[in-house]
This record gives sequence, structure tokens and C-alpha cells, in this order.
Amino acid sequence: MNENTNNNNAELHTEATVGEILRNARTTGRRKREIQTISKQLCIREEFLQALEDGNYKVIPETVYILGFARNYAMELGLNPDEIVMKLKREMGLVDVDDEDDNRDDADSDVTVDVPGEKWYRRVWRFVRRNWIWFVGGAVAVLVIAGVLVFLLMPRDDVDTPTTTGPEIPVVAVEAEPQYNVAVRERFGTDNAETANIILQAVQESWVKVEDRRGNTVFSRVLVPGDIYYVPDGDGYTAVFGNAGGVDIWVDGVLAPKQGGDHVRVADIALTPEKLLPAAE
Repeated sequence: MNENTNNNNAELHTEATVGEILRNARTTGRRKREIQTISKQLCIREEFLQALEDGNYKVIPETVYILGFARNYAMELGLNPDEIVMKLKREMGLVDVDDEDDNRDDADSDVTVDVPGEKWYRRVWRFVRRNWIWFVGGAVAVLVIAGVLVFLLMPRDDVDTPTTTGPEIPVVAVEAEPQYNVAVRERFGTDNAETANIILQAVQESWVKVEDRRGNTVFSRVLVPGDIYYVPDGDGYTAVFGNAGGVDIWVDGVLAPKQGGDHVRVADIALTPEKLLPAAE
């Protein structure tokens, strides 16, 4: 086992493609495996796994699925998933040149000589570019607060103005969403947002599938950190997590216990408050 793992890790640094590395890891060594077997274990269609090995990525509909399937396939074969995904991104031309430069700077800072101020400038710009919505939201909030303060503090001449008492307007409390551990990136199942009492959020990259009581798939997607999914209201829904430790489950605003560890696949998770939250003592 150790010999096979060392050979697989060494192959990541050769000129072999991701497909060749995956196929070699599956078909060589003491533990040879068939695609059909791995397909059933990962709940990934056989043609998608075959497409990864053949480098025929057009068969898989979206880039996020390609990267997610490759990560889960690599973990199942005992390969380093981060190295496989990075190598795949380079093959597909998805890696930003600045990102590759920063990775080389961090890995070998004694060899690479940067222009003074260049490295931190690139990092600041990339941070602002990726989180621009938070900066805009913060600026809008500051402007609103400043406007309210100016309005409240502005002197008014009320000497001759009669005071009238109108009917009291009831204040309707709006239930806020949970205090997520990761900033929300993208929302799925928004049609269920008003009625959902169970919300799933990825804190690590994880494949998530939700089925109804008849076994029909109502949601299936690789979620990246920050993505959330509103589970439809009602009993009978179950889930499969490709990385159970990477999914937070919120039940009526309360964080439920994890359904498994990091990079552990867990199936038949009952999505009901009674099953997800421990019984009150």
C-alpha cells in the first residue's frame, strides 16, 4: 500500500496528465478496481469518471462538477486531491498567473526575488476583487448610518407645530438567517427560503445530493465554501454528503452536530429536526 501511494504521489510531479494519473492509480498496484465499482461508491456516473481519465471534459456539463468529481475520485484512489485539482486547473487553463506566482513565492521565498511592494499589492488587489461586494455593502451601510445621524441631529423649528398622535403601527419582527460560520457565496433552493427550517452550508468543498421520500433527486451539486441550500419543508427528505465534515446543518437557526468527519462520505441522512438535533434532556 505504501509503495503504491509513493508511486502515485511521485507521478503527480511528472508530465503525465490528470487522466493518466487517475487511470494508473486505478488499474495498477495490488488493489486494481473497476470504474463501475467506484461509480457506485461515489454516486458519480461511469461516463463522467471515464471522461476524467480520457481528458474529455466536454462530457461533464460544468467546470465546478469537473473539479469536484476529480477531487472525490482522487481521494477514493488515495491521491492528493489538492494536487490533482491544481494540476487539472493548469491543464484547463483556469489558474490565474498571479496565483501561480504567489504559490511559487510562498513555496520557495529564499529563491524568488520580488520587486518591493509588488507581492503585497497583488494580494491586496486580489482580496478586494474577490470580496468587492462586502466593501460596497460596508460603504452603503456607512452612508445610510451617516444620513440617519444627520437627520436626527439636524435642528428643527417645532415651536408652532401642533403635535398629533396617530395610531400605533405594529412592528413586525423579521426572523434573521443563522449566523453562518462562512460568508454566504451563492444561494440554491431560494424558492424554499421562506419555509425552510433546515439550511445546508458548505464550509469545505463537498458534493451534496438531496432526495425526496420516493428517491427522486431534488438537488445535486458540488458546493464550495460559502454556498448554501434551503431544504424544502416537509418530512421524507434525505441527503448524501461526499465530504460530511465540510457541511454545516442549521435547524431553525441552531447548528446541528456534524454527520461525519472530513472527506468522509455519508448517505441516508434524514433531514428532519428530530433526527438532526439531539433530544433535549
